[in-house]
Amino acid sequence: MADATPRPAHAPSFADLYTPKLVTVLREGYGLRALKSDAIAGLTVAIVALPLSMAIAIASGATPAQGLYTAIVGGFLVSLLGGSRVQIGGPAGAFIVLVAATVAQHGIEGLILATFLSGVMMALAGLLRLGTFIKFIPFPVTVGFTAGIAVIIFASQIRELLGLRLTDEPGELLAKLPALWAARDTITPAAVALSLGTIAVILGLRRLRPHWPGMLIAVGVAAALTALIGLSVETIGTKFGGIPSSLPAPRLPDLSPTRIMAVLPAALSFTLLGSIESLLSAVVADGMTGRRHRSNCELVAQGVANVGSALFTGFCVTGTIARTATNVRAGAHGPVAGMLHAVFLLLFMLIAAPLAAYIPLAALAGVLAIVAWNMIEKPAIAILLRSGRGEAAVLAATFFLTIFRDLTEAIVVGFALGSVLFIHRMSRTTEVASHTAFVSRDRPDAETAYDERVAASPDVVIYRITGALFFGATASIGSVLDRINDEYKALIVDFSNVPFLDSTGANMIEGLAHKARKCDVDLWLTGASRDIRRAFITHGLKRPLVHYAASVDDALVKVRGADPTPGEAG
Repeated sequence: MADATPRPAHAPSFADLYTPKLVTVLREGYGLRALKSDAIAGLTVAIVALPLSMAIAIASGATPAQGLYTAIVGGFLVSLLGGSRVQIGGPAGAFIVLVAATVAQHGIEGLILATFLSGVMMALAGLLRLGTFIKFIPFPVTVGFTAGIAVIIFASQIRELLGLRLTDEPGELLAKLPALWAARDTITPAAVALSLGTIAVILGLRRLRPHWPGMLIAVGVAAALTALIGLSVETIGTKFGGIPSSLPAPRLPDLSPTRIMAVLPAALSFTLLGSIESLLSAVVADGMTGRRHRSNCELVAQGVANVGSALFTGFCVTGTIARTATNVRAGAHGPVAGMLHAVFLLLFMLIAAPLAAYIPLAALAGVLAIVAWNMIEKPAIAILLRSGRGEAAVLAATFFLTIFRDLTEAIVVGFALGSVLFIHRMSRTTEVASHTAFVSRDRPDAETAYDERVAASPDVVIYRITGALFFGATASIGSVLDRINDEYKALIVDFSNVPFLDSTGANMIEGLAHKARKCDVDLWLTGASRDIRRAFITHGLKRPLVHYAASVDDALVKVRGADPTPGEAG
């Protein structure tokens, strides 16, 4: 089902690109039935988001209250201003690694400033219409870094899953695992029981009662057992003193140049990952609903949401695939569902904040263990491994760099490898053939007449290029065309099957033209489209350096009997 708003045939205007989907939905007519659907969906998503937001915040080195602030403020603004009807914004597991590293290096204030700056950059990226290009991240890269993040998330929760006592837990995986092993004697049986029980309840309800809020029920049961039995495990109350019952007053972070320069690398990483994650989530939502999101509008909304989150001491906001999918499955009609999900979370803070103090960290670690497992796209990994060594190499490089190096580095290297793989494959689809290879296939009805013309002009050599003539293919094509010498009268190169030509290809043809002129050979370019011919002329390929003809036949006639007519050279 497509949006009611028709797509313009002309170039899209500012309003076409940046009108929030909330406005589109309201223009279509919004009644009580739609409000009821959105309210049910919003409540469903809030129940899922409640334990997740706190768990992600704790795993990131922030407080559970900050996770709720992020979900409330960021989630509301994403739905209010976004370019997707059903996108749900909030803290995401994909950010845990980056946020934790930022907190360790710059503290909570540095995290808030980096979030603020990333919001500004993300909004600017949307206004510069970069959303279309951000979606060009290769599929093996997104699968690889998501799986890598999942491994790091699970590793970060081993301490809480087992109730280990560590004075200083290293952040890097290779240093973390030995430290955890060294603390194995401090395992807390009650914490292990709670974490395993939480995982069992979530998986059991998912199988037996898939529509029930398994994560919230599991965490609620664990909190009740901890409070009633008095289990000796770490809780939100013992570690953080509970959560506030209201939002903090908004305030600007420290915007001094020194602080900005210090956190700028982290802000850039937040911007890149947030843009990719939010647009990927919007694409998934499109596939589930049959709608089309406005990518640049979505980026602007994500940017504003991150700025808003930072003003309320929250951290990174992005589109969340799991919560967005829950929203769709719960029957959301439009963005009001996402706005109501934020309102329901705020009501929880106002009414039930004291109860959060009893939630054991082992239960939240169990929730994140499930999240990490779900993040690994196992069918996609199997498909990519079967697709060939190229995809497998991009997947493996991104995965291992994410785990052992840096997420931004993993994305950049994975994107570079994927691009090189694409260039290599594209270059192999471009080929050059002599006239004997294509005349009988393309002109069977005129084969005899054509061969007679060629036989009457043995000093004419004809080549046809098939495929895109770009920098990746010029070396192989150029090596064939360069075999010209002064034995020939004319060289005809046919471009009728060339859909695209870049400056490197045009420069190669220019070099060929100069070589042909030195050998006193006329170069004829035939079948070139208007865009390709314009590129040739821009590179100086005009008379008397080259001649143009509509087809190989026309060029042969002119080579045999007449000089080029005026105006041929464009």
